[in-house]
Amino acid sequence: MGASVGSSRRSSGRGRGRWNRSGVKADINVTPLVDVMLVLLIVFMVAAPLLSVGVPLELPKTDAKSLPSQQEPITISVDKSGTVFIQDDEISLEDLATKLIAVSANGYEERIYLRADAGSDYGAVMKVMARVNAAGFSNLGLVTDPVSAGAGGQ
Repeated sequence: MGASVGSSRRSSGRGRGRWNRSGVKADINVTPLVDVMLVLLIVFMVAAPLLSVGVPLELPKTDAKSLPSQQEPITISVDKSGTVFIQDDEISLEDLATKLIAVSANGYEERIYLRADAGSDYGAVMKVMARVNAAGFSNLGLVTDPVSAGAGGQ
């Protein structure tokens, strides 16, 4: 019925495992691709929690619910020694208002989160809040950690 011309090897014409003229299999081996993708997935799963705000603080524990936010807020952090940070950049208290105005995208309606270490001085935190308020920003939220289920109401 049919004749094969020009090749001494026979091709069945079925399936993906056909051999070409040089004898090399024409399949794509996806095993290395899957291995690389799984390794990348694991790396990003481990690294993602480490990408949070970089100033290490021990936040106070409360039962307060989180505020809904659709946009990334400006974060001000105060550590135990009273050092002030905007995002990850250290800043003096005197330069806080001008830096806030410079980085706010929504003007004075920008949401600002204040993170303060549980061991920080109350007066230092109040000075930061006063500077933010004096600069004209009124949308200020305090960030805390949730109380763990077994801790009760300490």
